[in-house]
Amino acid sequence: MALIPSQVLRVAILLSYFSILCHYKALDMPAHQTYGGSWKFLTFIDLVIQAVFFGLCVLIDVSSLLTKGADSREQERQLKKLIGLRDWMMAVLAFPVGAFVVFTFWTLYLYDRELVYPKLLDNFIPQWLNHGMHTTVLPFIIIEMRTTHHNYPRRSWGLAAVCCFGVGYVLWTCWVHQVTGVWVYPVLERIAPLARVAFFAAMTAVICVMYVLGEILNSYIWDQTHTAKVKGE
Repeated sequence: MALIPSQVLRVAILLSYFSILCHYKALDMPAHQTYGGSWKFLTFIDLVIQAVFFGLCVLIDVSSLLTKGADSREQERQLKKLIGLRDWMMAVLAFPVGAFVVFTFWTLYLYDRELVYPKLLDNFIPQWLNHGMHTTVLPFIIIEMRTTHHNYPRRSWGLAAVCCFGVGYVLWTCWVHQVTGVWVYPVLERIAPLARVAFFAAMTAVICVMYVLGEILNSYIWDQTHTAKVKGE
């Protein structure tokens, strides 16, 4: 038996995301006042995705509790729809985007933090908030994957959806630059146009790799769990 019920973990994670989002939005940063506001940054978009995803998980837990023992086909049908949406969000958004943000942020940060998170930001963003945005996202989503089985869509459909998200964000980033004349991330200012195209292509490929890794990890966790249960019988 788990030390902490998964339902309690989800509520705790959801509340932590609410806290992180509230503190982030309260920051008096110049970048928040320019075109696009916080929505320019993939980190903020990811935080919203994670909060919505865990909010959906909590809603499913509450709905399951309220409908337990009830003999209603309509309620069961609606619950299955919510579970399907939850599984789709895990596969296409929560895991690949969350893992992508953590991987790319810390890779660039360790190489040269000025490319992605200039030292100036330390005056605005406390360390705990930085880790809340760029570190704990991955362990939180892995905890959810470990405690609940998620059905992934066909890989071709899943990759197509992830690619659409990646290309959409690239286009949004280019549009912000078109309007303001400033790139959202310092790394984009330092490379030539052709290298920028290659960078965008590479980042889109990385987020697709994250999707496949999530699918493999989900299968591994639950295949192992199923095997352990069979052996224990």
